[in-house]
Order: sequence, then C-alpha cells, then structure tokens
Amino acid sequence: MKVVCDNKIPFLRGALEPYAEVVYLPGAQTTPEVVKDADAIITRTRTICNEALLKGSSVKAIATATIGFDHIDTAWCEANGIAWSNAPGCNSWSVKQYICSVLAVLAQRHGLRLDALTLGVVGVGNVGSKVADAGRALGMRVLLNDPPRARAEGQEAFTDLDTILAESDIVTVHVPLTRSGADATWHLFDAGRLARMRPSQILINSSRGPVVDNAALKETLLKGGLKAAVLDVWEGEPDLDPELVGLLDIATPHIAGYSADGKANGTTMSIRYLARQLGLPLADWTASGIPAPEQSLAFTVDAAGKTAQDVLSEAILYTYDVRRDSDALRGALGAFERLRGDYMIRREPSAFTLTLLNGTADLASRLETIGFNVI
Repeated sequence: MKVVCDNKIPFLRGALEPYAEVVYLPGAQTTPEVVKDADAIITRTRTICNEALLKGSSVKAIATATIGFDHIDTAWCEANGIAWSNAPGCNSWSVKQYICSVLAVLAQRHGLRLDALTLGVVGVGNVGSKVADAGRALGMRVLLNDPPRARAEGQEAFTDLDTILAESDIVTVHVPLTRSGADATWHLFDAGRLARMRPSQILINSSRGPVVDNAALKETLLKGGLKAAVLDVWEGEPDLDPELVGLLDIATPHIAGYSADGKANGTTMSIRYLARQLGLPLADWTASGIPAPEQSLAFTVDAAGKTAQDVLSEAILYTYDVRRDSDALRGALGAFERLRGDYMIRREPSAFTLTLLNGTADLASRLETIGFNVI
C-alpha cells in the first residue's frame, strides 16, 4: 500500500509507516507520476485533486486535513470511485481565536467599545457559530446570516445579508467557496455590495479569498468606503497585491486556522478517515506531542481597575497577537508560503490556564466562552 502525504502536515510521520509505503512531498510536487501507483493521498489546499492529477491512478481515497475542500474536484472523484473527506470543524477554535485577536486589536487601534457594536457573522457553520459565541462574550450584539441553515431551521435566528450590511459595525465572513447555485459565495462581496457598506464599517475575511472581490475591495478602501478591512485569505494567493496589503489594517498569510491544536485535529481526522477507507487498525488514532508555545501555559490577569473589554483583550492577546503575523507578512510579501510552512507554535485558549484576580463570575464565564480554563 502507498500513501502520498503533504510534507507540511504535522503530527503525521510514523502513523502510517507500519502499514504502508509513505511518501512525503511538498504540495506542488504531488504530480500525476507520484500518485499513479498510490492508494491514498493526504493533502492540504495547495494540491489540486482533479482529473489532471488523478486520471489513470490507483488512488482510492483522498483526505484533506483542512476544513475547505474546493481544491478537490469532488464530482469527478465521486464519478470515478475515489472517496474523499475534509476535516470539518478541525480548526474552528483556531479561527475563533484569530477573530478574537483581530477584534481586540481593532478595538485598541480605533478606540472602539465592542459592547456598543454589532457583529455580523456571514456563514454560521462550525467556525461562524464559534465566532458568534465569541462576539457575545465580548459584549457585542450579534447578527447571523446563513441561508441554508435558515431554510432548514427557520428564519427566526437568522437575518438576510442586506440587514447584516445595514446594521453591522463589523462584518466577518465564514463561508465555503462555491461558484454556482442559489447560495454561491464567489465574489459574494463584489463591487456592488462593497459600495453599499458605510465608511464606518469594518470587513473581515478569513474564509476563502475569492469570497471578496479583492480588486473591488482595493478600490473601496482607496475611496475611503470602509473604516478598515482585514484579510487572511486572498485571490490569487500566494501572489498578493502590495497596494491592497498596504491599505489593510491587518493582513495575514492564510493562517487563521493554523493553531497547533487545529492542525492536530485535522491530521487526526484524516488518519481516521483513511483507516475506515483502507481497513487500517487506526480508527482511534489521535495526534500527539503537540508542542508548547513560547509563552507559559499558565498566566494571571488582574481585573482590578479594568473594564471587561480590557481584561478580555489582555487574555486574548497573551495567547495570540495577530499583529505579529501581519507584521511578518508586510515585511516579506514574497514569503507567503514560507510564513505558512514555518508557522510558529500557536496554542488555542483551551491549552491555557488563566488565574483571574478581582474578577466577577460573569467575567470568568465570558473568558470560559472564549475558551480559557479559568481559576
């Protein structure tokens, strides 16, 4: 048995070796010649799994250790007997952490009181639902937009995109990339929709690059049509528009979901899927050995004399300050892939124990909603 694996997927080495020949390669080097005699592929978003790669191969299953799967031609795979799976929700806590850090930084930079603002969440799946919880923990009014869920569950908890644009101060996008159908998300935020946003609003995209028309966003920012914009994902990545990067408040190299915990979850889900497909005794396998970050996993926050926003921001930014990633990208625009491949050890709030001094039960509860273990 032969399995071809992206060599940037962590915690993977050693899991399959007792049962298969395992080939580790950069995503760009996963070619038709390499996979021709492979039984399975474990990949990330950089390998396009389509007819050009897979036709005539012996591949029976593909596992992508990512939430997104638009790099897999699912229709072609299914028509040709190739099973596939993504890792839904694997890094949803990581993206939640990213958005919390973004909100904390934006609040500091623009003098915002988050508890006076409305957060519009577009796409309320594994990620968006957690982001909505975070918004409420930060004291924000939260509006939800998710047409498929609204049709399935009823309209009561959801609102339409027009209302999101009309009533939100900050809009954050968490949708898959789809190019057709009633809920197509390609250029969901196009020139027309961006033109309807106000100069007081902020737009955040950490879903898929083409969900926001990057050229239209640049023109909107040049004209002062938004207070700020934040991009973690880009059209045409890894090649970025330097002018657009310069106009953004925060610009990061597609790392919102790159916590070590999220990566471990994605690897675990991929191995377990292949175990089921290939009959391997790894159904309960779990990634282990997640390393510690550079800061201590136990820390203290004293709430005396501080607002709830001050305390929440201090805790969030202790675990992860998004400005570090933004500064790194601005300093090396051509190193997009290297910044992703050599990403730091980032642990999610659940890995940390926070001792809260002089705080209230409500504040402790809000910190727990963010993900912290609170004493």
